[in-house]
Amino acid sequence: MTPTSTLVAKGVLSSMNMTRPFQALFVLLMIMTGSTARAANDSFSTVELLAGFEKTVFGLEYRSWSWRPYQVKKFTKPVKFYVYNFSRHDRRKTVHRFVREIGRRVGGLKTGITKDPAAANFKIYVVDRAQYEPVVRKDVYKNNRAKVPGRCLVRVVSGRKGIKQSAAVIVSDEGEFLFKRCLVEEILQGLGPMNDDESLTHSVFNDSSRHSRFTVFDQLILNMLYDPRIKPGMSQEQTKDILPLVVRDARRRVR
Repeated sequence: MTPTSTLVAKGVLSSMNMTRPFQALFVLLMIMTGSTARAANDSFSTVELLAGFEKTVFGLEYRSWSWRPYQVKKFTKPVKFYVYNFSRHDRRKTVHRFVREIGRRVGGLKTGITKDPAAANFKIYVVDRAQYEPVVRKDVYKNNRAKVPGRCLVRVVSGRKGIKQSAAVIVSDEGEFLFKRCLVEEILQGLGPMNDDESLTHSVFNDSSRHSRFTVFDQLILNMLYDPRIKPGMSQEQTKDILPLVVRDARRRVR
């Protein structure tokens, strides 16, 4: 099957209503528990996490970039990062620190930093604003006519067996908030949860939120996605029966 290329650019909102399978699951959970179960940190209900998984994993900000937006996308092999720092300010230590944090906080996902760009399956380009469009066109899309939306972006190439490679472009010289926000959001989206939704107030997967760190909510979503029971290519219908168990186990990993 030919790999599909998808793109997420910061600054564009999209929203999706809870679909019928998840509405049915909500009713089932209410019957089984009598109330919504609380998260390990007593902040999020099971239903909130199921909805968050649906909204981030099953969709794309730019659906026209892929013909398979409503299927699970994730890495099945260790993710090896390489950082190109083209910015005047060397951000590599900060990027490396966040990559290591992801590896510590997400079960089922192995991450590492390579010194060889040819060995990397996730490349990160740190640029100043003036470099943004040229780098996206030349290094990410290798197309001088490619459209370059957003303030920073990630491109994901995926296929039947999972994500093959990702590339994120992060702007460094427009303030610390934008740099950290883009760093967290684009790298996390490059791992698979590629949709933004304005209802996710506790998440970076929402262009209206002011988060610039790896929130507990997003840690739970990533731990759900990288649970071994969740496979690349699965649909919402295929995941709905096992997701309550996946939520339960994600809570145990995120404290």
